[in-house]
Amino acid sequence: MKKLICAALAAVMCAAALSGCGSKTYKDGTYTGKSSEQIEEVDGGGSGYGVVELTIKDGKITACDFKTYELDGTLKGEDYGMEGGEIKNRDYYNKAQKANAARAVYAEELVNKGSTDQVDAVSGATINYDQFTEAVAVALSEAEE
Repeated sequence: MKKLICAALAAVMCAAALSGCGSKTYKDGTYTGKSSEQIEEVDGGGSGYGVVELTIKDGKITACDFKTYELDGTLKGEDYGMEGGEIKNRDYYNKAQKANAARAVYAEELVNKGSTDQVDAVSGATINYDQFTEAVAVALSEAEE
């Protein structure tokens, strides 16, 4: 009898997991989320915020664009980590560029995996990861049905 009850409970739990019991549903469209501003004075960098733009189709994330900005609104682009167009601190520049590259990784993993819970932080780009997950949560809250 115990085996029968355990088997029945296991079947019910599997059915609930497969049906997405308790999962949120999202409206199709494009949604933008912004993280809070962070001020980090580690090696003179890390300050700023992140903005994510999500496209949702058929309830799933189909596209994601993630950008980060300085506190003054300047995009952290290809020259992020330079001073006056020059690399004055090689370590800082390398860290900044590693963080820059992580943005695309986070966005791609979100589209492929469907959830920030399944997106791994890139070593050396934890601040970007925190900004990313916060901005995604903001965008998804706008998309909830």
